[in-house]
Amino acid sequence: MLPTLRPGERVLFDRLWYELRQPQVGDIVLARHPSRPGVRMIKRVVEDGADGYILHGDNSEESTDSRQLGTFRREDILACAWLVYWPPERVRRL
Repeated sequence: MLPTLRPGERVLFDRLWYELRQPQVGDIVLARHPSRPGVRMIKRVVEDGADGYILHGDNSEESTDSRQLGTFRREDILACAWLVYWPPERVRRL
């Protein structure tokens, strides 16, 4: 997710946020990998529609995302990222 997230940064996710609303374009989300059980991905919602969500990584040259994996189902989106909390000098809201 470079440049938004850098190696070593830790992120807080809100799992209840999407109980109140649907994922929106621009949200940074934690999602299940569609074909690798147990693997989680951090991606940005770039499009939503009746057939699912298009998720992309910010670093398109290096990202595995909807361009390779297709659309993500709503139930595959687990949480919304909202805060980088580590390291302390890079704390910020997302």
